[in-house]
Amino acid sequence: MNPNGANLPNALPDIEERSTPTGYFNLTRTASYSFIASLPLFIAYEALILWANAGNSVQVRISAEIWIKRMLAGFGIAGHIALGVLLLLIGFAILFSERKKQIPFHQRYFLIMIAESFFYAIVIGIIISRTVGMLFARIPAYPMISENGLFDLFTNISLSIGAGPYEELFFRVLLVGGLYLSIRLFIQNRARAYTVSAIIAALIFSGIHYIGIFGDPFIWSSFVFRFLFGLALNMIFLVRGFGVAAWTHAIYDILVVTEII
Repeated sequence: MNPNGANLPNALPDIEERSTPTGYFNLTRTASYSFIASLPLFIAYEALILWANAGNSVQVRISAEIWIKRMLAGFGIAGHIALGVLLLLIGFAILFSERKKQIPFHQRYFLIMIAESFFYAIVIGIIISRTVGMLFARIPAYPMISENGLFDLFTNISLSIGAGPYEELFFRVLLVGGLYLSIRLFIQNRARAYTVSAIIAALIFSGIHYIGIFGDPFIWSSFVFRFLFGLALNMIFLVRGFGVAAWTHAIYDILVVTEII
């Protein structure tokens, strides 16, 4: 008997049972669902960007993708194929590691995840636009959050699709995750540590859009918009997982470059 009077062996099955996620929201925030849901974005981006770059002397790629490749090059992993193979290996490792949870896969859930992401993209864009509009006298209705202004529509759409998974992988998984682990050395409270990490990452996410030859001219209204958008994506990533965050980001960018919103 444990101090609370519960028989430990009899309690273990209940703990194991609770560790298996059930229901749409619990299942779709797992790493397994996130990997499968985001896989079409990675594949579509690679196919479309290769087509968009065909015959061009200057090859256009998502900045976050290039940064990740440079990081991997330091470990001797280089090239587009190498990154794709690595992402697949990580994904299958996730599926393998979560196999004990016996996660059921429902095809309709992936369609619902896309619809959910579409909803977030619209709502977040409207809320943040109106919020920034109250802070600044003049602001575009929906400031762009990616460096797509110099390219044709097809290339813009290709980059928008890639921005979803790659920028979420870089800014949410690697940057926020790395900042969180570092800040936890000084702030023991997990919620406070993540909040600080999310704010710093959102500032970096916004500021990075004004750096480089494809960087936008710095405007405070667009900087604040991107900062708030980064915070919103941090929250979606924390609450709903990588898959929904990646699709929300990609859908929003597509809606912007096609001037639907």
